[in-house]
Amino acid sequence: MKKIIFTEHAPAPIGPYNQAVLVGNTLYTSGQIAIHPVTGVLVMDDIQTETKQVMENMKAVLNAAEMTFEDVIKTTIFISDMNDFGKINEVYGSYFDEKTAPARETVQVACLPKNVNVEISMIAIK
Repeated sequence: MKKIIFTEHAPAPIGPYNQAVLVGNTLYTSGQIAIHPVTGVLVMDDIQTETKQVMENMKAVLNAAEMTFEDVIKTTIFISDMNDFGKINEVYGSYFDEKTAPARETVQVACLPKNVNVEISMIAIK
């Protein structure tokens, strides 16, 4: 049975999808972008600030499912410019213990929703 996960501490979906779906003990998140959940404004001062907002949004979704970054087993990072990888990776890495970090792929894409620079999705297991 699937359970829809929603929190007001992350941006509301902007289409026909949910923030996350819990199936058994596995959480599948939708991609998060740098929308501030209270103001609804994109946080795009620089790539580090944008990535931090994405990770804070993801943290809120995980928390709504009673999970943390320690429960994450797989992430996907979509970026608009691979030249930003180092800066994104620095912020992203600060949310994980390197010894237990999840599997991950990072891909450059032509365009992301709302023309953001980074979008991240995760799979977690409790």
